[in-house]
Amino acid sequence: MSEVSWIAAPGAPLRGEVRVPGDKSVSHRAIMLAALADGTSRIEGFLEGEDARATEAIFRRLGVAIETPAPGVRIVHGVGIDGLRPADGPLDCGNAGTGMRLIAGLLAGQAFDSTLVGDASLSKRPMRRVTEPLARMGARIDTGEGGVPPLQVHGGTPLTGIEFDNALASAQVKSCLLLAGLYADGATVIHETRPTRDYTERMLAAFGWPIEFAPGIARLTGGHRLRATDVRVPADFSSAAFFLVAASLVPGSDLLLRRVGMNPRRTGLLHVLRLMGADIVESDAGEEGGEPVADLRVRYAPLRGIDVPEQHVPDMIDEFPALFVAAACASGVTRVTGAHELRVKESDRIATMAAGLRALDVDIEEAPDGATITGRADGVGSGRVDSHGDHRIAMSFAIAGQRARGDVVIGDTANVATSFPGFLELAETAGFSLRTG
Repeated sequence: MSEVSWIAAPGAPLRGEVRVPGDKSVSHRAIMLAALADGTSRIEGFLEGEDARATEAIFRRLGVAIETPAPGVRIVHGVGIDGLRPADGPLDCGNAGTGMRLIAGLLAGQAFDSTLVGDASLSKRPMRRVTEPLARMGARIDTGEGGVPPLQVHGGTPLTGIEFDNALASAQVKSCLLLAGLYADGATVIHETRPTRDYTERMLAAFGWPIEFAPGIARLTGGHRLRATDVRVPADFSSAAFFLVAASLVPGSDLLLRRVGMNPRRTGLLHVLRLMGADIVESDAGEEGGEPVADLRVRYAPLRGIDVPEQHVPDMIDEFPALFVAAACASGVTRVTGAHELRVKESDRIATMAAGLRALDVDIEEAPDGATITGRADGVGSGRVDSHGDHRIAMSFAIAGQRARGDVVIGDTANVATSFPGFLELAETAGFSLRTG
């Protein structure tokens, strides 16, 4: 295990108010579109995590001037749709799969060659899901052996819009092709049997690009311009999820989460937790950065196991590690199916969560596309688990520690900084018993 580890222990009730960092998905896209827009955009609430900063650094390398007048604020001086310049070497996406897949679509339409690289975890993740449909549009992209990074994107090849069935139900695939479509001749149309997150569509519209979209379909044509606009990034629902689950599980908790992004393609966990009996109330609904937001008040409630409806799976794919912990502390059996995508995230999240929960005396049976978890209302056992460098796994076991019968030692937690800088401090403020080991 890595030298960075946490020790989580049974904690006090979670109370007070929390504002989690800005939405990572919106932060990525705001930088990308502001960089390609005509004029200067101001982004507030930008996530100061390593993934979003990696995307920012890439666009600086591509010739975009970006100022940082204060933490969480970026002033982006757009270079226009055709204004990017070649970098002087490989572009490092760090741990950001979203960054790599979306930027690959943008770079496919440039006049110059580029190489995208990532860290050890990202270098194992599948990229054919974007390189193959991009090839249908005319792009030329070479991958490492087995279809993994690095990606060598050959510029100067004309792109043509395609009609594509997004069978993977992946917002990253859809977004990659839509961004390539900005540079394509004709229409790019994406069909989805199971609708995915529409961050890219909403933000393209906010930046003035003509786009038609509804659940299950998105359509745009090339040849337009992006107009600079100001963006306020909402609080990240995926980051809020750890607090929603923890406060649901720890008796006596009453926690208010401020201005959480409530994109309907993102909040599947909210629906599932409520089906399990969670007490979560929305208030003060509004909009920030083109995205719906609301305050969420969550109070402790006994949870019960359920069969997770498959229609919610695409809308909570990043929240499943936290859900597995909720299921482990619920009364009865929870069954998850249709979640194949968990096998190819930052880690194999089904296998990693199953191994960790077993180490905490939880009865869990893996399936290729999910798991069956027999929960116990009195919580989980103590023990040592390894997050395998997966930030969401690490934070999920921090929740488990709050309902454990002793200490839970969580190994390999350094990557939490990629998505949730300051998690440890914010969790402690809310009432978590959590410290570095």
